[in-house]
Amino acid sequence: MVTPAAHAKADTSPGISSWIHDLRNLRQAVENKRAFARREHAPKTALPASPEIEAEVLEAEGWEAHVRENVNGEIDLDMGVLAAGERLPLAALLADLLHRETRWLDALSLSGIPDDEAVPLFGANSRCVRVRAERIKPLVRLLIDLFDGHRYGPLRLSRFDAERLDFLRDTSHWQFHGPESVRQLGERLRNAQGVQAVEPPKGLCLELRDYQRRGLAWLQYLREHGLSGILADDMGLGKTAQTLAHLLCEKEAGRLTRPALVVLPTSLIFNWKNEAARYAPDLRVLSLHGQGRHNRFARIPEHDVILTTYPLLWRDGEALRAHHYYMLILDEAQMVKNARSKSAKEIRRVSAAHRLCLTGTPLENHLGELWTQFDFLLPGFLGDLKRFTRVWRNPIEKHGDALRRDLLARRIRPFILRRKKDEVATELPPKTTIVRSVELAGGQRDLYATVRAAMDERVRARIAQYGLMQSQMVILDALLKLRQVCCDPRLVKSAAARKIRESAKLGLLMDMLPEMVAEGRRVLLFSQFTAMLDLIQIELDNARLHYLRLTGETRDRETPITAFQSGDAPIFLISLKAGGVGLNLTAADTIIHYDPWWNPAVENQAADRAYRLGQDKPVFVYKLIIAGSIEEKILSLQEKKASLAASILSERQANTPKFSPEDIAALLTPL
Repeated sequence: MVTPAAHAKADTSPGISSWIHDLRNLRQAVENKRAFARREHAPKTALPASPEIEAEVLEAEGWEAHVRENVNGEIDLDMGVLAAGERLPLAALLADLLHRETRWLDALSLSGIPDDEAVPLFGANSRCVRVRAERIKPLVRLLIDLFDGHRYGPLRLSRFDAERLDFLRDTSHWQFHGPESVRQLGERLRNAQGVQAVEPPKGLCLELRDYQRRGLAWLQYLREHGLSGILADDMGLGKTAQTLAHLLCEKEAGRLTRPALVVLPTSLIFNWKNEAARYAPDLRVLSLHGQGRHNRFARIPEHDVILTTYPLLWRDGEALRAHHYYMLILDEAQMVKNARSKSAKEIRRVSAAHRLCLTGTPLENHLGELWTQFDFLLPGFLGDLKRFTRVWRNPIEKHGDALRRDLLARRIRPFILRRKKDEVATELPPKTTIVRSVELAGGQRDLYATVRAAMDERVRARIAQYGLMQSQMVILDALLKLRQVCCDPRLVKSAAARKIRESAKLGLLMDMLPEMVAEGRRVLLFSQFTAMLDLIQIELDNARLHYLRLTGETRDRETPITAFQSGDAPIFLISLKAGGVGLNLTAADTIIHYDPWWNPAVENQAADRAYRLGQDKPVFVYKLIIAGSIEEKILSLQEKKASLAASILSERQANTPKFSPEDIAALLTPL
């Protein structure tokens, strides 16, 4: 007979390993349940600390917390419960409780525990102290991640986590021992969203809106208290203008004694230079872009604002690191969501007194992107990536852990200022989103069925052999091919596809565009595929409809942008990647997404090229969808992604999405 352990050594296939893991978890769960049952049914005067040992039950008499700042600037928290003249280490007792009773790990179950319930906490040396649930629940909500595997010694927090010591404000129950500066820091972090107003700088040539004034006050608050943060306003709400006002405040106050370094996408260089010249002409701006930039490095100390781009950051790193900066600003900070990229690594080597991220999409795909930005802003605040994934990302994304989701949202809230358009820019006209569906027919429908069946078989085989995580490239390739069939068969590189003449969606588009142009509509048409824009361009030429075009290959972006804003053409063809940032196209009143993709943040960024401050017309957003296809399934995935971002970044808590093999199966279902 082969035991499970011996079998594991002989066969390490994913199926066997998973079975062994589940078996061990089941055994542990059964043992935990038995131990808990024994404790629950034991006499109230002698609750056992283990199956063999009778425990002496003590009543809690007091609570105390010793707080100190260690040499690394972190906070050590040592909590104790007083009983019968003894001080029992509370962290170890709570860690044991959470290990025994899963109800404390679920937000809904935790809320349902009566405050007056007597809870036994088992310690070493046959000690058991009985406490009221109302004393424990706040600790679990605020410190749950710190109890993971904790047994001895104080809990350790980042100094930027001082707000988590909120429970110590209850001085009627807690004896606080430690520096008052820790509680003061916690108070400042709690008040970060309600800062005092400041006057805009005198040299600002722009009338700030009320919410922009609040944004300026928040940036000034961060600087005053030595904090870093993310200005995460929606696209089009003027993050650049608020940042320029902030820098001008610093210059007029005499604090901008060193330049501020701004790292941004190449497409935004023109926008920053233009807005700085218009709104803050007193700021001396130096652009380190283009072939002649090396001759300008020596002039860095002479300027207030230095502009460089993400692609050039690691190439020019040595020259940039030769200077210490007053402030380091990342615009479109989601560009460094990959912590292992050259740009992300180089940014961490730049010396600056203050750090700031600007992005309308701090969280696009997963929580790892949020970690990357905070690792730049507040190194160590969210731990290293491995621990963050184990403690936060996996429980929240894979298991829907609402307790940790809410705590993570609370932890990052002091360092993020996020405003939505519909909340603050009430002067904007309405935006209407319309889904237009069309069915496949003839050869295009047959092609979809053939490709779907082949891809479904390929993906299933890959997942069965290597697992979901090791099958990402095959899955993405399958989704890509099906999306291409939906857009136009000619995008699929096969002899059979080239013979097909039907193109349902292109036909729908060409039914819509002439009518829109006749109505005087100004249209932005987005596609992820430049080859699809090529095909659309042919149809526009045949219909004699005037258009402009912008893709990643466009060298001179300014000319077509200016031409469209001036009314030279009613249609602007834009690749989604090239047009996601850096455009102000308020002349448009209609956006068409030819091919939807799973990430709603990318689509919203594209739509925000037109739906932004300065827009005075109602905006219509059209999504062209093949009925019953992968595109229809993508819409439901978009809702899940949006839910994840909303639950972490806003006060409103939403259901956290779960992605699973079932999602993949749904995407690959037949028409």
